Amino acid sequence: MSADLSDLQVVLAVARAKGFREAARLSGSSPSRLSDAVRRAETALGIRLFHRTTRAVTLTEAGAALVARLAPAVEEVENALDAINGFRDRPAGTLRLNVPVSAARLILPSILPDFLKAYPEIQVEVTADSAATDTLAAGFDAGIRYDELLEQDMIAVPIGPREQRFALVASPDYLARRGTPTHPRELLQHACIRGRFTNGNRAAWEFERGEESMRIEPTGPLTISIGGGVDLGVEAALQGVGLIMLFEQWLQPYLASGELVAVLEPWWLRFPGPYLYYSDRRLVPAPLRAFIDFVRDRDSRSRRRDNVS
Repeated sequence: MSADLSDLQVVLAVARAKGFREAARLSGSSPSRLSDAVRRAETALGIRLFHRTTRAVTLTEAGAALVARLAPAVEEVENALDAINGFRDRPAGTLRLNVPVSAARLILPSILPDFLKAYPEIQVEVTADSAATDTLAAGFDAGIRYDELLEQDMIAVPIGPREQRFALVASPDYLARRGTPTHPRELLQHACIRGRFTNGNRAAWEFERGEESMRIEPTGPLTISIGGGVDLGVEAALQGVGLIMLFEQWLQPYLASGELVAVLEPWWLRFPGPYLYYSDRRLVPAPLRAFIDFVRDRDSRSRRRDNVS
């Protein structure tokens, strides 16, 4: 017997993600649906492909042998199908992006709508998380990352603003009650809303002014996950719980309305903007090629406008 290709693709996705739940999250499906597909593949092949426990999902010896042969074969099928796009007037297909929550919030809204209008036959799937996902292994076409998180052997294309700042803010009520810090060291005596990475580490607060730089580990009543918990942190800051440090662009509406007030602005850290990155070890799918060209053209037009102004 032979298994259905779509079921074998699910087997590969579960193996890459090392579990049904993570594979479902990355693919936008459900664990039960993926489990059914794997069960069909195992029934068709007449052999168990995964060991399943309450704590882990691991490949059997047969499953590992199948995946080792299956991964390059599936990629070759995808490349063959994508090559057909070269004979079309417009590229078509699906573009899968893995991006941090900040990029989904601050970068893509000004790019994707125009891209989708320009390429109506392309569908874009965006997975937003703050984990350092291996985009290639997880089945994504490309990702968005900052310099320090770029994977090796990848091609990086600038996307979005080329310079950003981390802003430190608090509500007027908080500052009226606790006073306004005049130096980063004073934050150690203040209530601060901290962020925690998916690996469990808390994000330090970094500052610079001229040649002076500082790294602070403040404390406070609330710690939120970087990514999904940020909106909760902002709401807590609006309610006067404490100070929060976040992308300036994210906080700009609240600064403009006066709901939040800038603190220690001369010390705000500047850093380079993010990059769209993809592997140079595989054929670039037509939807991704169209997106890369679109981003580059947009960036070029933006630079020309800046030079004119």
